[in-house]
Amino acid sequence: MPSTSFYDLHQPAAPFRPGAIVIATLANPREKFWGAILQLSAIGLSLRGVDLSSFDDFTAQIRASEPFAAGVMFFPMHRVERLELDLPEGTLPSLAQRFAQKTGQDPAPILVSEFLPHARGGTEAWRPADNDERGDSGTTGDSGSKPSGKPR
Repeated sequence: MPSTSFYDLHQPAAPFRPGAIVIATLANPREKFWGAILQLSAIGLSLRGVDLSSFDDFTAQIRASEPFAAGVMFFPMHRVERLELDLPEGTLPSLAQRFAQKTGQDPAPILVSEFLPHARGGTEAWRPADNDERGDSGTTGDSGSKPSGKPR
């Protein structure tokens, strides 16, 4: 399936912007999350995604058309140890590419469409917004608690 992903669109050179699919490594406790950035600031990271250990369960859930269980999380910046774009390495596909291969869907619109209105449908060009109607990022946080990635 051809991707209409965030990475295929011609956009300004700001790789860690809302909608980017990333892997976040956190400290205290050490955790890794895969998902889409909702907002990134000096205060912290808002992300919609799953614990990396739940990625395969999440993919199977989407493939089986089960209810969507990706969490919306806020991590204070002091916990963010590393943030990397989910990109392929050599012949190894990125997690987003693996997700698309297994589900037939691009993960970016699935993860951000409720929170970043410009991402609905996944084919529109990203445009930075000064503020949304509420004047915030539209995210909610759980101060770093882990989503299970399993159906409720």
